[in-house]
Amino acid sequence: MRRMRAPVVLFAALLAALPLAAEEEAPQQAPGPAPEGGIAEGLSLLQQGAEALLRGLRDEMDPALDRMAGELAELAGRLDPVLRDLARLIDDVTAYEAPVILPNGDILIRRRPDAPPPAVPGDPGASGPIDL
Repeated sequence: MRRMRAPVVLFAALLAALPLAAEEEAPQQAPGPAPEGGIAEGLSLLQQGAEALLRGLRDEMDPALDRMAGELAELAGRLDPVLRDLARLIDDVTAYEAPVILPNGDILIRRRPDAPPPAVPGDPGASGPIDL
């Protein structure tokens, strides 16, 4: 990752300087076709260089992005059952206050006093107790 920082900074500097170079050259140009090797050619070369730089960055990043996508998919697979259980415990997130962290590290999530009563196990729509 450290090797990519310099090309990215160089690319950003080139892009930032591009409008300045065009403004500086504009008043000096005579009307009519641009001379051979003028701004149009320079911009074309700059575009080709930028495309090559981005292609190189993409080629370097592809393996890391593929690995990260696989790890995120694995993590999502492991978290899915836990999040489903949590969703059954907490029927409506808006019915709860913000979490409070106690000095001993315990986290309390209190139900708002004006919230409707929670579902009772045994009700047709209730999921019952969950062992975590």
